Amino acid sequence: MATARSSVDSFDYHHPEEQYLALMKQVWTRGSERVDRTGIGTRSVMGTMLRFDLADAAMPLITTKRIYWKTATRELLWFLTGETNIRPLVLQGVKIWNEWPHARYVRETGDGLSLDQFVERIAADEDFAERWGDLGPVYGKQWVDWPTYRYRKDGLYERGPGINQVAEVVQSLRQNPGSRRHIIEGWNVAELDRMALPPCHKTYQFHVADGRLNCVLYQRSCDVALGLPFNLWSAALLQRMLSQQTELEPGELVWMGGDTHLYLNHAHLIEKQLAREPQGRPRLEILRQPSSIFDYRVEDFAVEGYTPHPPIKAPVAV
Repeated sequence: MATARSSVDSFDYHHPEEQYLALMKQVWTRGSERVDRTGIGTRSVMGTMLRFDLADAAMPLITTKRIYWKTATRELLWFLTGETNIRPLVLQGVKIWNEWPHARYVRETGDGLSLDQFVERIAADEDFAERWGDLGPVYGKQWVDWPTYRYRKDGLYERGPGINQVAEVVQSLRQNPGSRRHIIEGWNVAELDRMALPPCHKTYQFHVADGRLNCVLYQRSCDVALGLPFNLWSAALLQRMLSQQTELEPGELVWMGGDTHLYLNHAHLIEKQLAREPQGRPRLEILRQPSSIFDYRVEDFAVEGYTPHPPIKAPVAV
C-alpha cells in the first residue's frame, strides 16, 4: 500500500472529532503494512497533523468510544511528580503501564506470575514494587528532573542539579511570552536504553499570540486506536493547566505525528469506531487554581457534555 500523508484542519469538519476519524480511516485504508517492534504488524503513515481549538473550555475528548479521562489525568499528574514507579498508579487503579514491568519480571525471573497477580503484589509489597515496578527514567523524570553533569578539574564529571523543564516553561511564559523556546522535551538520548518505553509523545512547544496559549505536540510514534485519544486529552489538559497558571486563554492544540499507525489485530475496534458518529461537545472546567502547576489533583477537573458511545476493548501491544 502507498504511504499517505495527513494534514487536516478542524474547521473542515462539522465536529472536531471527525478529523480523528478521518485520520484513522486513512491509516487503515492507505497505510503501508510493516513489521513492527511488537511483532504484531501495523499499517502506518508518516507525517500527520490534527488541530483542535480549546476556546470556550472545549477539549479533544473522543466520543465515538468512551475514553476514561480520569485515568489519563491521573497519569499526567503522575508525570508531573517525576515518579517512575508504577505503584502510585496501581494504588489508584490505573493500569496503563502495568504490562511493561510485568514483561520484564517474567523475562528476568522466569516466574510465570500472571499480570493480575503481579499488579496485586506491586500494590501489597513496597519492596517488591521498588525492585520490579520501576520503568526507568521515563516521561516525568525527564520533564521535571532532566539530569545534568558538571566537568571537574580532574577531568571527570559529577552529577549536577536536575532541570525542571515544566517549571522553567511556566516561568518563561510569564516573563518572556514571545520566546520561541517554551519547550518540554522527553527524548534524552543518553537514557533511552534505561527506559521501559522511550517517549512517544516526546516534544511539547508552547506559543503565545493575542493572549492565547497554543501548543504543538510532536509524537514520534502513535497508536491511533488506543494511544492517541489519551495523548490528545493529556496534551490539552497540560495546555489548560499552563494557561491557568500563566493567566492566558487556551488557544489551539496542534498534534503532529511521525510514525502514525494502527495495529493489525485492532480491526474490530477500527471498523466499529468508524461506523459511529461523534456526539456531544465535551468541555473541561477547572474547579480551582492551585498555587503551582505541580499541585493539581484529579478532583480539580470536571467534564461536561460528555455523552460517548460504549467503550471498545482491544489488546495493548508491548
